[in-house]
Amino acid sequence: MANEELKAEALRLFNAKEYEKAFELYNYLANEGDLTALATIGYLYHNGFGIEQSYEKAIEYYTKASDAGEHSSAYNLGLLYFRGLGVEKDSQKAHEYYLKAAIKGMPQAQFDVALMFENGEGCTQNYSEAAFWYEEAAKRGNAEAFNNLGVLFKEGMGVEQSYEKAYILFKQSAVRNSPEGQFNLGAMYDQGLGCEENKEKAIEWCRKAAFQGHQKAKDIMHRMQQDGQIVF
Repeated sequence: MANEELKAEALRLFNAKEYEKAFELYNYLANEGDLTALATIGYLYHNGFGIEQSYEKAIEYYTKASDAGEHSSAYNLGLLYFRGLGVEKDSQKAHEYYLKAAIKGMPQAQFDVALMFENGEGCTQNYSEAAFWYEEAAKRGNAEAFNNLGVLFKEGMGVEQSYEKAYILFKQSAVRNSPEGQFNLGAMYDQGLGCEENKEKAIEWCRKAAFQGHQKAKDIMHRMQQDGQIVF
């Protein structure tokens, strides 16, 4: 069986959750120098799928793959360092690995590295860097990135303050089903920031956020219901 066929078969087994058989094939492919196979073995060890769970082994395989330029491994290494799993918790290393994956175009890494820049976690706080990476993640459809970028525009942090841009970004986040985006869009309608004031739309978006478990939205809806302002 040629390597391409082996890869397809390994992926089929992985998707079918036949992890032990998948591991055997990925192990062979990894020994042939296949980076995706190296990364996948790391993932199997990380989660204990088909083999005994081991963060140390996961780190070993992720590091090999990451050093060779495989971006999902860099992200997963960041995750392990961020949470202190199998290694000492190290926000700085987590940030470095997230950034490595972000540069390769991975949306979740771009979001996480932006969040770290915003909070100054594992790096020097830098709102304009945060805005840059939120925008990159948003371009790739990350709903929370639209919301967080909207907050930066609303507050004028790292970007030129603009309620209009904040409103557009919150709307993009809300229609992608982010409860935080829905709540923030509702607040913009409520106060008429960057848009026409519209109490009905404010309630509509706040209700959507509440249905998704957003605590502040739930509290507002509950209070309005008790005051007889709305009926569910």
